Amino acid sequence: MDPVRKATTMLTRLGRLAVRHSRAVLIGVLLAFLGLGAYGAGAQSDLDLSRWSSPGTESVRAGDALREHFRTGNPDLALLVTARDGDVDSPATERAARELTAEVEELPLVTDVTSYWDADSPALRGSDGRRALVLVHLEGGATETREELAALSPELTRTTAELSVQVGGQEEISRQVGEQARTDFLRAELFALPAVVLLLILVYRRTTAALLTVAVGLISVLGTLAGLRAIAQFTQVSTFAANLALVLGLGLGVDYSLFVIHRYREERAAGHPQPEAVVRATASAGRTVVFSAVTVAVSLCALLVFPFFFLSSFAYAGVLVVLTAVAGAVLFLPAALARWGHRVERPAAPASGFWHRTALRAMRRPFAAGAGVLTVLLVAAAPLLGLRFGLPDERTLPEGTSSRTTSEIVHRELAAEPTDTIQVVLDGPADTRAYAARLSRVPGVFQVDAPEGAYHEGRRTAAAGQDRLTAPDGRVRLAVIPTQKAMYGDVPALVERVRDTPAPARALVGGYPGETTDFRATLLDRLPFAVGIVLVATYVILFLMTGSVLLPAKATVLNLLSLSVMFGCLVWVFQDGHLSGALGFTPTGSIEPSIPVLMFCVAYGLSMDYEVFLLARIKEEHDRTGDTERAVGEGIRRSAPLVTAAAGILALSFLSYATGGVVFLKELGIGTALTILVDATLIRVVLLPVTMRLAGRANWWAPRPLRRLHERFGISEGARKTPGEPSAEGVLHREYV
Repeated sequence: MDPVRKATTMLTRLGRLAVRHSRAVLIGVLLAFLGLGAYGAGAQSDLDLSRWSSPGTESVRAGDALREHFRTGNPDLALLVTARDGDVDSPATERAARELTAEVEELPLVTDVTSYWDADSPALRGSDGRRALVLVHLEGGATETREELAALSPELTRTTAELSVQVGGQEEISRQVGEQARTDFLRAELFALPAVVLLLILVYRRTTAALLTVAVGLISVLGTLAGLRAIAQFTQVSTFAANLALVLGLGLGVDYSLFVIHRYREERAAGHPQPEAVVRATASAGRTVVFSAVTVAVSLCALLVFPFFFLSSFAYAGVLVVLTAVAGAVLFLPAALARWGHRVERPAAPASGFWHRTALRAMRRPFAAGAGVLTVLLVAAAPLLGLRFGLPDERTLPEGTSSRTTSEIVHRELAAEPTDTIQVVLDGPADTRAYAARLSRVPGVFQVDAPEGAYHEGRRTAAAGQDRLTAPDGRVRLAVIPTQKAMYGDVPALVERVRDTPAPARALVGGYPGETTDFRATLLDRLPFAVGIVLVATYVILFLMTGSVLLPAKATVLNLLSLSVMFGCLVWVFQDGHLSGALGFTPTGSIEPSIPVLMFCVAYGLSMDYEVFLLARIKEEHDRTGDTERAVGEGIRRSAPLVTAAAGILALSFLSYATGGVVFLKELGIGTALTILVDATLIRVVLLPVTMRLAGRANWWAPRPLRRLHERFGISEGARKTPGEPSAEGVLHREYV
């Protein structure tokens, strides 16, 4: 049996199973729903937080050496001490500060404490002498240390007669980002779910259809959470993957259910009995749903190219989401329709509609319509040319957050940035005086602490006595403290200047600036491979569906155009700061690169999702009539209203994150929602029909070897038949009967 008939037969049998044993299927799904819900509810406890580090890079090796030989690492916690009498060097303040330092040294996970009152370093003292720093390193992974900080931070934030203490530092910032993100996601979902239900009722005009659709989305969400928890027993999974599961599971569940229910309504309107209409809808719409799911999964699987479990976790979530959403759409939903289908039926749609008329007008004047829309999209995408990648800082958080406030005071009142110290580890004993002097002259360096003393602008400013910089085996390390200006500038360039400075022994350069620099470099190095995988894989999938070499290429170009609009929006809004007041964030002048990579994979998959829905219906009509223009009009008439409704609901789910406090979530929500809306309207209803109208018969062309390949391996809604071969519809009818 050829693949077209085989695929039709498989989905037909699945639909028939759901119809004949609908009660058993629904009971089984209910039990699975309860079991997955109970297991998945505890997923967060097994998921992990992550840091900005890239396995195997120089900065990670430097961190390993610091832990192994010096029992220290990055300053995770910064205690900003303010003297109540206005002088950090007064006896009363010093006594209280030393007591604070001794208390901190006894806390769990603390392995190293550097205090201004012990180090006597100007890099740790405010310019007016009112404030000074205590830097703390906590041993452990991101999850462990941030859980500990959740208890330590309120405890250490205090005011006494001698001093007041504020808590900051990179780990505290990251902890509060995570807490804020969880709050934002919860608030967004509490808003999105009722809004989705209301919109579905308006779209379907039937409450039962809306509830069944939401049920498919919830099945996907709970199944994905349970799957993530299971995967977490074998490898690290990021807590943020659960957040993606919520929005994507609900969104794809809605998308797939819309198309299955709409096809069921069409089959009933055509006069088919309810059981047969369910089976036919499962076989036809189900095939499109499977193709769509594969494109989304492939796009997100490209994230596995990156060696960061933060990004690979989204790939796990993406695969689980599509598997569970497809299962809900082609198993649970047919069973539910077999029992309650009469409650979702409506009269057939009108012969024409807004999107159909728009597409027909565009095809009548393809050059004018195409040029007008293309101009709008290119203007919207133009800011992309000014994209600048940068590193995250405290401005990721809303104004007034405690760790951001602490960091802002440090930036304002200290010339140096000791919380972002660049750590240099030498692999053996060495005289570091000349090396430290050279490092202190590197542009962007405020001070270098070496075993022989502290150095500033090439001169030693403090005597020897830095015992903490020498390991028991004789290895030495240097703390290269950058200026505030440098940390707001080109941090990777500063790290490279430090690495290029000749050292007396083999040197490993790390610290938080080194880790973020290596993270960004690895991400950008792997990015072309991820993009290539997405483009090639989705091209192949669309070829297998259409049998054309042109349609997948056109789809790729149009998808990249809509994504260019998304990235143009990121630059114009979040990098350059337009609308920052209305959206409630502080622009940084750059974009942290991992979020756009995630957005590319998510948005590309969703854009191709809608491409599949439209092309499947267009190809079905073309196989039936052989008329490209008529097929495009009819395909858009039947599918565009659904695509627009699905896109609107999914965009609403993403837009709900725009109300959050974390800039990353605002970027993800606004950028992805914009892409979905642009793609489902201007791209699919104007540029798609225009390009297909201009290409004419070339839309369906493929070289003879590729045609034979598609005939053998392709799966499409309505493949061309050889003489005497039964149609897919005939196979469907035969299998049902």
